[in-house]
Amino acid sequence: MRVITGKAKGHKLQMVPGDSTRPITDRAKEALFSILGDWVIGARVLDLFAGTGAVGIEALSRGSSFALFLDRNRRAVDTINANLRHCRLRDQARVEQADSFAFLHEYRGEPFDLVYIAPPQYQDLWRKALEQIDRSPRLLAPFATVIAQIHPREDAPLDLAYLQEYDRRRYGSVLLIFYASRAALEAEEAGDDWEAEETAEEIGEEAEQAEEAGPDAP
Repeated sequence: MRVITGKAKGHKLQMVPGDSTRPITDRAKEALFSILGDWVIGARVLDLFAGTGAVGIEALSRGSSFALFLDRNRRAVDTINANLRHCRLRDQARVEQADSFAFLHEYRGEPFDLVYIAPPQYQDLWRKALEQIDRSPRLLAPFATVIAQIHPREDAPLDLAYLQEYDRRRYGSVLLIFYASRAALEAEEAGDDWEAEETAEEIGEEAEQAEEAGPDAP
């Protein structure tokens, strides 16, 4: 596994010992960033269940301004740190050994432009993470993209209020599903960026108020 292009092009990445992570193939990663294109330049990236850190590192190599890597596995955290040092990207990143769901619930910082979700397979974690992000849109910039990497056999319908699927691509055993806020997608179709930002903020505030009120609120 290697960095495909950008300032760290060609650098080989270490793998996490064991089989607890879900690394992305070079083919799928190259296709993913071909889709994203120059949009990643200057982006703030959140790499959940980060494993080797390959996606966040590729984004940094291509011009993203910052990446936060989260993984609960100590071996994964050590691997990400080693890969960042090897690629000379450590100054643009933060790596935390933390539970992704606790982070999603508690985070109150600057929003992210790109969120990548690639948890261990067949545990339904990708759906739980998406549903939690859907309830916590403060995590996302108005035109953010959320991408889930799963095995095609894991695919299942989701009931989302804030986010909406807008694309999906399959590369062998890797299925990438792309989400953005409904407001952003509707405004993009209408060509109205200001409306998207304002509507996204309104929907986000409503979703957060509902989350804070709890399931028994009227």
